[in-house]
Amino acid sequence: MLKNIAKHIALVSKHKWVVFKLCCRVGIPIRGLLHDLSKFSPTEFWESVKYYNGKKSPIIVSREINGYSKAWLHHQGRNKHHYQYWVDFTAKEQAILIPYKYTAEMICDKVAAGIVYEGKNWTPDVELKYWQKEKSAGILINPKIDNLLVEVFTQISENGLEKTLTKKNIQQLYTQYCGPIKIKKD
Repeated sequence: MLKNIAKHIALVSKHKWVVFKLCCRVGIPIRGLLHDLSKFSPTEFWESVKYYNGKKSPIIVSREINGYSKAWLHHQGRNKHHYQYWVDFTAKEQAILIPYKYTAEMICDKVAAGIVYEGKNWTPDVELKYWQKEKSAGILINPKIDNLLVEVFTQISENGLEKTLTKKNIQQLYTQYCGPIKIKKD
């Protein structure tokens, strides 16, 4: 149990560090600092420790054993950088357009997850392949955000992280695919 606690904290901390660095590159350092703090909440933390195995996500293991993951349900419902947070099945438009800062954080999160979990096997096309696989599972996401993510991940696969993940590029792409960036505090 103590070993799993230490390994889980190390993995989450490494992921948070990479997200922070990428968020700084795209001009949202505060989002990088606040990223995934809910992973230290009891609901997320203890399930992740319980099912930690070093090979596959504890969320996947919990789903295999229990049919669902309390940690994942908690996490996606509290973190605005997950597209699932922006789905309202009772609304006219079920998949809401995600505000810029959370979309930029989502991009950084997905790229960081690939870098951290793939390790030395990471290649620039990992996120594009993963996103295509996720979409083929029938996810519900705003089509403008989907098109933006495909473009960003395609650019990463063709041009690399350095050229793609810049504040100017991500802002331009968001504006191109989603419309003007509206800055508001929440």
